Amino acid sequence: MFDFSSVVPSIPYILQGIGVTLQIVISATIIGLLLGILLALCKIGSIKPLKWFAEFYTSIFRGTPLVLQLMIIYYLFPQILDINIDAMPAAIIAFGLNSAAYISEIIRAGINAVDKGQQEAAKALGIPYSKMMKDIILPQAMKNILPSLMNEFITLNKESAIVTVIGALDIMRRAYVVGGDTFRYLEPLLIAGVIYYVMTLVLTFLGKMIEKRMRRSD
Repeated sequence: MFDFSSVVPSIPYILQGIGVTLQIVISATIIGLLLGILLALCKIGSIKPLKWFAEFYTSIFRGTPLVLQLMIIYYLFPQILDINIDAMPAAIIAFGLNSAAYISEIIRAGINAVDKGQQEAAKALGIPYSKMMKDIILPQAMKNILPSLMNEFITLNKESAIVTVIGALDIMRRAYVVGGDTFRYLEPLLIAGVIYYVMTLVLTFLGKMIEKRMRRSD
């Protein structure tokens, strides 16, 4: 049933997709984290237009399929701006914007979990809102939400496989290419599955290590 002999020489080619996958995931996570913090601050703030915008943004990106968002962004720029966009930047933008919606909800929950008395004490001491958030509230919220952020990071790592629909040479796309060259799709797809599984285990381990280290610093 299985014959890996014709696929084994192509394993290094498939493994090169790890760099592509990590590049997409790490870049998208950074964009998602920065944008997610801004959206979360808009949601908990008192300026209603910003609050409505942040809620609308989240509902759009959580209410539509990620693959649809990816394809819209990939085909939007050439059609609207008459410029071509490569698969990699399109994937990073799509994943970053999508991740921001989820991360903003995680951060909002983390901020709301911080003792309200600390915000009241900071206000009583005359500490500006931006400084209070940056130096007092957000550092504590980050500790609370670290496990959820790691879960989002791991989810992005797995969902990044859909970039194959726009031709980015990630792990899945390379496995598919090898399948086309050898006329055997099962073996390279199984190899891709093992790579994703090992990456998930490594990321889970790293997340637990970071979480453990942050608990020690309390």
